[in-house]
Amino acid sequence: MAVLTDTFELNNGTKIPKVGFGTWQIPDGAEAYNSVLTALKQGYRHIDTAKAYGNEKSVGKAIRDSGIARKDIFVTSKLPAAIKDRDGVLQAFNETFNDLDIGYLDLYIIHAPWPWGDIGSNHDKGNIEAWKAMEEIYKTGKVKAIGVSNFNVHDLENILKDAEITPAIDQIQYYVGFTEPKITKFCKEHGIQVEAYSPLATGDMKSNSTLKELADKYSVSIPQLALRFVIQNDVLPLPKATHEAHIKANKQLDFEISAEDMKTLNALPDTAPTHFHNETQG
Repeated sequence: MAVLTDTFELNNGTKIPKVGFGTWQIPDGAEAYNSVLTALKQGYRHIDTAKAYGNEKSVGKAIRDSGIARKDIFVTSKLPAAIKDRDGVLQAFNETFNDLDIGYLDLYIIHAPWPWGDIGSNHDKGNIEAWKAMEEIYKTGKVKAIGVSNFNVHDLENILKDAEITPAIDQIQYYVGFTEPKITKFCKEHGIQVEAYSPLATGDMKSNSTLKELADKYSVSIPQLALRFVIQNDVLPLPKATHEAHIKANKQLDFEISAEDMKTLNALPDTAPTHFHNETQG
């Protein structure tokens, strides 16, 4: 599928495949290994993991065992959200680097601007220190790009005022009806690529009647419509799946949603109102 090898260009010239394969909540061991290996065999060339997921060793082994040239696979991992000091950043990166054991990372990002146990708390000083350490790592050549996740406008402005390197990515929660326009607009104005985690809202949007109607119109599933919507907004979706059928289905995105239907989709209220929300609008 062409969409799996189509790319966005990051602000440092690095090319990133337009669809990623997410591994959040996929346990280390056989499940993570098999899921990633299946995704790679199905044509995915962008794998997203994190130290916090606890599955980097299995993800790395699947990449090494895939038989696919390392240069043809884009790999992202993340710095644990609670780490806000230089030494902690460097240590965590070295652990990730060794656990993945794939030679280099394509993208390394700060998982969140605050510890997960204290969402919304202010860590401006720590985020500046962490970002400077990220820049150090970038200069070693062990990563091709660096970025952030769950950063709102304030969080980005905070690190940008002292940054040598503008983040290449901000990975945020983003799906139909929850497109976080304030941070998305800021990122686009500053050349920061937006990535969408939970682009299918873990399936919580499947009962939405408008999505059902439009999916039927294009002879696709609601997840396929939702992923195509993200791509046509120039945002990069990171769908997660463990079953081969879903992994296959999520790559079948070579269709075009009309401008009129995109307007309808962009105007929808939250299509998964009961889903967990991690807003980055502040």
